[in-house]
Amino acid sequence: MMHLATLLRIPATLSRDIATVLGWVGAVACLVAYLLLSLKKLKAHGLLYPLLNVIGGIGLTYSAIFSDDYPNIIINILWATIALTSFFLNAKKEH
Repeated sequence: MMHLATLLRIPATLSRDIATVLGWVGAVACLVAYLLLSLKKLKAHGLLYPLLNVIGGIGLTYSAIFSDDYPNIIINILWATIALTSFFLNAKKEH
């Protein structure tokens, strides 16, 4: 069975090491977003919180693609989509 990264034609130069780094960046972005929200240093209806979650969802999705981890691919695509929608709705309200 062919790996998803191969099917998506992700260039070989974007190796598993890069996927790992992007996965860690994504995980840290989601964790920082939640930490700052919990400490009331960040507003859920601002721009930074959903932006951190978009970064997190995209990084974790990319990392999961290299592991053919389909449940994580799906949940993180949905996570990033919800966060991106929230970002644009919040941006629209602020202007």
